Amino acid sequence: MKKGLVIPLCFAVLSTPAFDKTVQGVSLTKILHSSSVQAAAKTETKYVNVDSNSSLTLRAKPSKSAAKLDSLKKGTAVLVYNVSDGWAEVKAGTKTGYVSAEYLTSTKPGSTATTTSTAKTTTKYVNVDKGSHLILRSKTSTSSSILASLPRGEKVTVYSISGAWAKVKAGNKTGYVHASFLANSNPDSNAGTSTPAKTTTKYVNVDKGSHLILRSKTSTSSSILASLPRGEKVTVYSISGAWAKVKAGSKTGYVHASFLANSNPDSNAGTSTPAKTTTKYVNVDKGSHLILRSKTSTSSSILASLPRGEKVTVYSISGAWAKVKAGNKTGYVHASFLANSNPDSNAGTSTPAKTTTKYVNVDKGSHLVLRSKASRSGKILASLQRGEKVTVYTASGPWVKVKARGITGYVLASYLSNADPDASTADDSNNSSEPTPDSTVTKYTTADLNLRKGPSKSASVIEVLDKGTAVKVYSEEDGWAKVEIGGKIGYVSTNYLTSAAQQSNGKVTSIVKKYDLSLDELANIQMKVSPQTDTNERYIRSDAIKLTSHTTGVVQNGNWHIRDGAGTKNHEVGETLKEGTKVTILSTVKGNDGYTWYQISYNKAWKNATKNEVKYYLNPNNFVSDPVRSLQFLKLTSTANLNATEVNQKILAGKGILAGKASAFLTAAKQNGINEIYLIAHALLETGNGTSQLANGVKYNGKTVYNMYGTGANDGNAVQNGARYAYQHGWTTPEAAIIGGAKFISSNYLGAGQDTLYKMRWNPDFAATYGYASHQYATDIGWAYKQVDEIYNLYNLLDNYNITLEIPSYQ
Repeated sequence: MKKGLVIPLCFAVLSTPAFDKTVQGVSLTKILHSSSVQAAAKTETKYVNVDSNSSLTLRAKPSKSAAKLDSLKKGTAVLVYNVSDGWAEVKAGTKTGYVSAEYLTSTKPGSTATTTSTAKTTTKYVNVDKGSHLILRSKTSTSSSILASLPRGEKVTVYSISGAWAKVKAGNKTGYVHASFLANSNPDSNAGTSTPAKTTTKYVNVDKGSHLILRSKTSTSSSILASLPRGEKVTVYSISGAWAKVKAGSKTGYVHASFLANSNPDSNAGTSTPAKTTTKYVNVDKGSHLILRSKTSTSSSILASLPRGEKVTVYSISGAWAKVKAGNKTGYVHASFLANSNPDSNAGTSTPAKTTTKYVNVDKGSHLVLRSKASRSGKILASLQRGEKVTVYTASGPWVKVKARGITGYVLASYLSNADPDASTADDSNNSSEPTPDSTVTKYTTADLNLRKGPSKSASVIEVLDKGTAVKVYSEEDGWAKVEIGGKIGYVSTNYLTSAAQQSNGKVTSIVKKYDLSLDELANIQMKVSPQTDTNERYIRSDAIKLTSHTTGVVQNGNWHIRDGAGTKNHEVGETLKEGTKVTILSTVKGNDGYTWYQISYNKAWKNATKNEVKYYLNPNNFVSDPVRSLQFLKLTSTANLNATEVNQKILAGKGILAGKASAFLTAAKQNGINEIYLIAHALLETGNGTSQLANGVKYNGKTVYNMYGTGANDGNAVQNGARYAYQHGWTTPEAAIIGGAKFISSNYLGAGQDTLYKMRWNPDFAATYGYASHQYATDIGWAYKQVDEIYNLYNLLDNYNITLEIPSYQ
């Protein structure tokens, strides 16, 4: 989750022209063959190097959430095929899978070689602001336990760096710190000041009328120092990941590096070199025409109507639109209807589109909906039975175009299999792509149920789920369901899951709030502030990738667009991959343009969201009928009318320092006008169920203070900053922290009218009034969707409560 406290977002959107390429004269077969030869060329033997009482997990995929295949002891020899993004593909015994590469060594631990040749280490220094400290943690997670608080300038030994984290030794303690706060020299030494760091000059390059935000830290949740106009000159000190440290005027801070250019975008130099153009052809259905418009809007004036096959000159592509010249007229067309070759040439008609046969694979007694378009808002054309045979034409993200019973439409791909699920020889081979909101279903436990690490009764138990708990189900096989609850992924018995939520004694009231703008207009507003997603529904054409193994590759032949589906008719995600970028290949798909496409995961946890993805999460109709997801519309200023004894017995029992504190939460909720369940859920999340250091008391200036919501506890110095905030506000008892912290929550969002999780994320009232986005809690488009599981499950534990939902309605 990309999360912050007060986040007025004002990012500009910058589209970089780049075009889907074709490798001329080289067949895909040749590329794949040469790559497979290369992949088999070199392997090496390495050894597991973990603590003596630990083991290294061998997983089915390069992900911490992937299924566990085995546990490898220290010293185990493995055959390494390749290493990518911190993961090594290895063979251990008869099993092939993935392990974390940092725990492999070239020599066997304990052997003579390891005593004479130790792993290479480096020395670095803590580089945080003066008066701040860097947190040393037990694991690579901000929720892990704190081992030490390292002052500015402290010398540390660095063993390895993986992603944002560095494994270091400080004094006699070994743990993990944020690598971005380490420097090669002591920031306060003379050596650090005798040679000034090398700087460069760059210019702000955002759309005309937009500004670039200068922030105090490398986070969209940090405070805003300035708003820099297009063309402003800045001094660049360093670039780390997506952020650049710059000086603008007298202020030093951080900006998104992608919005900086080497020259002033409005200078003459910028116009001396004409833009590169390409030739494309109109590719619409026979008898149809493509509209050439004066602007990138369907409401703009029509300049011409272009027939199928017409040749156009393409100047640039930005989002869904292409700027083109057709005849003597220049305007804009939908880029998805342009092709690299004439669709009516011999080459375009000699090979018919390839189709496949699949079968509907839903639960017995269920049906799969066939829709008129690739969206849940599409008209229902038919309801397909389990085992029904369909012809599959093309895939687009989570949807596939199919023909069933003579009707052509769209279904969710995750509910199709290669064989009839009820045939005696059926061997379903479902795609193992990462789950998305469209490919999961919500089910409910019918008894107290063990959540296990693997699909076996002998697998260790992660936690026990209460009866009625809502879980997200990714797949079901051999009596086990792979599920997610509260960010934890594990397995439960399918015998104790049901599709229907259990009845309760709670009262639910719904009210509708109408907005004077359309869903499409709101989506356009949101697209201007760089909405983010962590979905793996990202595709690139296969000829863009040079394979380094059957699951990894690098981008070749220039920069390439990424799309949210397989084919050029799918939306670009607003970013390009540069030549040389490493990617992990999740699956291979035949695109709707006839090419082979790869579904990829690459070195970027968060990606720009497409407008279609934003509209999915903006549209209330996708969630109102779901008893869990509808809670993003829970009015957080309405009382749940709870009973303190019931809350203590059913919710807070066993929750550390929070146990027995129901009265304090009810008082805090009443005094500040906050829903009690939301307040409790917030505290349970921030305190790790009442176990965090801040929740249990920290000494500050001689007094023990408490902080139950993580207020002011910024990373880099979380405990000290959180304790300082608690000290300043007099939170010297747990009750005072519960009641006092609620006031902060109320004043920052609820007091501003953002009294549902949906409104905290999207702020539609502000957008409808002013026409742009501001004061949003997160950039993650799925943030509100992801927050409601714990709230639902807390309500589900109670017998008596009130729920008030405020459902948005757009024109």
